[in-house]
Amino acid sequence: MPGFPGSRSGGHGYPPQQGGGHGGDRYSGHGYGAPEHGGQGHGGPGYGGPGPGGPGYGAPDDRDPDHEPYEDHGPVEPGPPPLGWKELLRGLVLRPDPTFWHMRDHAVWGPALIVTFLYGLVAVFGLDSARDSILAATLSNLIPYLLVTGVAMVIGALLLSTVTHTLARQLGGNGHWAPTAGLAMLIMTMTDVPRLGLAVFLGGADIIVQIVGWITWLYAGFLLTLMVSRSHELPWPRALGASAIQLIAILMLVKLGTL
Repeated sequence: MPGFPGSRSGGHGYPPQQGGGHGGDRYSGHGYGAPEHGGQGHGGPGYGGPGPGGPGYGAPDDRDPDHEPYEDHGPVEPGPPPLGWKELLRGLVLRPDPTFWHMRDHAVWGPALIVTFLYGLVAVFGLDSARDSILAATLSNLIPYLLVTGVAMVIGALLLSTVTHTLARQLGGNGHWAPTAGLAMLIMTMTDVPRLGLAVFLGGADIIVQIVGWITWLYAGFLLTLMVSRSHELPWPRALGASAIQLIAILMLVKLGTL
């Protein structure tokens, strides 16, 4: 039977192919009937081969050329461990700036609650009217009175310190509540120890006690502002504004003896 025009004898009229339709380079990464040298069979690239739209089975390249791939820089190094209570209390007085940086992410509830409670037990002896009534009371009445005063001082200092933290967050700070509140409680009580020690023996109305009280109040304002500035990464004016309510409360309730 004669073939179609252009066919070889006995053929079926298919165009000649190099290497055969299904033979030769059929497993070389091209489709069926692909030429030997870089041809594309079945009208497109083979599986996994690069196509006009990108790599893969004809899928476009979704990668952003301007986006750098994620680089693993290894595990993040943990921060410094918290200071012990001795180093913490000593650092608040002698090295406040590095101490606040060091403890900005660590809670200090243990020292804060104990120191504030002990301060509350002794604080009543620095107030003239309260000292007279306490000295006239019996021991059975004195112990509950002192315990209640210590607990009340802890609650009051905690509330004032929480207000300081909340104001700092409202002003753009990023610190945590536990470190800020605990450090503020320690600052509030420890800075008043010199005035309180003199007031126990000289009375709260003594002129020396009053002068020391103003000096320690200014120092408390400096430490509170510095602590809020470091713990919340705030500029000085905002840190001072966040500490203002607690400073006024310290002045009215403790320093001036109007509790």
